[in-house]
Amino acid sequence: MTSGTHLALTLTLTGGSAADARAVVHTLEPVFGSPDTLPGDDGATVYTATFGSDTSNGDGGGGGDKPSAGAKLSTSVTVTLQGSPEAVRQADETLSAAFKVHEEGAASGDQEQERELRLEP
Repeated sequence: MTSGTHLALTLTLTGGSAADARAVVHTLEPVFGSPDTLPGDDGATVYTATFGSDTSNGDGGGGGDKPSAGAKLSTSVTVTLQGSPEAVRQADETLSAAFKVHEEGAASGDQEQERELRLEP
């Protein structure tokens, strides 16, 4: 990874529980560091988390570590990833290594991408 790369990422999850949302977030932590916000409590219909990692110093995000094995989902969930093309690509690769993933759609802008994925348990 290039020194000074900023990997800001916003994740939105629907269709699962708070525990499912936390499982997805924890899967991304080895690559993006701790999120700025964590998914809320049970009872919500949409869970969000944001990662604002600057990987220039090697801590707090990034390092390319392997995703945590054993991440479990109780049901299929839809995850929307928004961020720089590099952040979205890395998140997609990380989630694909940990879960069965189906791409549902994608949109690209000048400096930001959005990708919607369906994660299966």
